[in-house]
Amino acid sequence: MHVEREDHLKITETNLTIMMDFVLLGFTDIPQFQWFLFGIFLVIYVIILLGNGTIILITRVDATLQTPMYFFLGNFSFLEICYVSITLPRMLMDLCTQKGTISFLTCATQMCFFLMLGAAECFLLAMMAYDRCVAICDPLHYPLVMCPEVCIGLVVASWIGGVPVQIGQTCQIFSLPFCGSNTINHFFCDIPPLLKLACGDIFVNEMVVYIFGIMFVTVPFLLILGFYIRIISTILKLPANTGRTKAVSTCSSHITVVLLFYGSATVTYLKPKSNQHEGVDKLISLFYTILTPMFNPIIYSLRNKDVRKAIGKFLP
Repeated sequence: MHVEREDHLKITETNLTIMMDFVLLGFTDIPQFQWFLFGIFLVIYVIILLGNGTIILITRVDATLQTPMYFFLGNFSFLEICYVSITLPRMLMDLCTQKGTISFLTCATQMCFFLMLGAAECFLLAMMAYDRCVAICDPLHYPLVMCPEVCIGLVVASWIGGVPVQIGQTCQIFSLPFCGSNTINHFFCDIPPLLKLACGDIFVNEMVVYIFGIMFVTVPFLLILGFYIRIISTILKLPANTGRTKAVSTCSSHITVVLLFYGSATVTYLKPKSNQHEGVDKLISLFYTILTPMFNPIIYSLRNKDVRKAIGKFLP
């Protein structure tokens, strides 16, 4: 009887140990490319840091960029650095060590910050669209409407708006029983791959994910769409030689970033359940977690004359 009890305790301890850790598979399905991927992602991370860091620097020190539009752009670049730093350094470490073990608490923390920063990015993109809408549709009142106090308030609201909800969603996901495999077929802790490991009926949890997805992805996107419908309507009323081209150019960079981010994020969090290969999910996730932050400074540099001029001042 005493021996059976000891065996039961050992089994229980083993199960608890398993559930205290997860294993991120990452790109272990292509082991021959591990070091190649490490090099590629390291270069991408450096580009993200340098590119977005440059945007932050020039929007802070260049006198011609001290406007609400570039204030939002500087904050957006800082957000991109934080956003990608949640996942990419960990992925680089896993590629280097070829060990994807991550503790239960670390996994929850990573997911929580990833969701909070993702929500902040959705809100901030909407605020940037609102800024362009006011500037183009109501230029006379623009300095009054988008005064420094309002801009700071909008940025703060964007950063903290999703914090309570995403903390609650993280607690909800990690309160589920994970009694099966502890292997996450992804390169970071995200909701869809974690739900696949949960036991029992997760229908309610999936519905909550959809509801929050609508709140933090669909609603901001619809706001952006509404702002741009009004912008386009205003631009079409302008005579061809009265700044129509400049109005379009100031919006084109933002539209490109919105399409890149929202397109991939929508496919990930709002698509119906399917049996598509999990490698496709990883590829889509790469777009909004890594490639969009990398393309952000490139897009704004190539398509924005003021940013190009400001960068040129710092080049020898």
